[in-house]
Amino acid sequence: MHIPDGYLGPYTYIALWIIMIPIWYYAGNKLGRELKSRQVPLLALAAAFSFVIMMFNVPIPGGSTGHAVGAAIIGIVLGPWAGVIAISVALVLQALMFGDGGITAIAANCFNMAVIMPFSGYYIYKFISGSAPLASSRRIIAAAVAGYVSLALAATSTGIMFGIQPLLHKSAEGVPLYMPYSLNITVPAMLLEHIFGFSILEAVITALIFVYIQKTDSSLLYGEKEMAIERKRKKGTTA
Repeated sequence: MHIPDGYLGPYTYIALWIIMIPIWYYAGNKLGRELKSRQVPLLALAAAFSFVIMMFNVPIPGGSTGHAVGAAIIGIVLGPWAGVIAISVALVLQALMFGDGGITAIAANCFNMAVIMPFSGYYIYKFISGSAPLASSRRIIAAAVAGYVSLALAATSTGIMFGIQPLLHKSAEGVPLYMPYSLNITVPAMLLEHIFGFSILEAVITALIFVYIQKTDSSLLYGEKEMAIERKRKKGTTA
């Protein structure tokens, strides 16, 4: 899903820079206030993990690539705002060091993979898992579904960004100046490759890492320690 330079016109990539700058600013401030010293190494590890997993790119017809991201599990473990920072760092380094994703498209790529994925992944996981015990298989299923759906949503967003370009940027003769394909081509091209391939991989990776954390130290999961304390407090009050 790394969008190269030249596929998005200025209306799109400038708008996404305007959207992403305050998101990065808020995420940085939020982490500065809330990130615990124990979690700092995990944040660095999450960025490195996402960087490595996204290097295994497979070209997709239309100008983009398909790959796993690891954003859902980062959102589940460290929280969605930490996911914004970790994955954005990985995407910026990939663009600058390897040309994997365009410089003008950094904000677009970050919106798709560093915002849509960790936030959708985290809230899908929370919705499906509900109040199930931390050691339950329901939590594993919730994590897997979160990984699958979050990547499919990011792929859909990428397809929409591509598909609106012929509507926004045309020459005087009506020829598209950037991505030439319309939504009825770009969205299926992105979505089908992911729902039948890369989203399954994302689901498997998310579930495997979740199982490991579940068995070793489930208190690492975002918000679970605070929720456990709150549940104990409520029980004590009721008693």
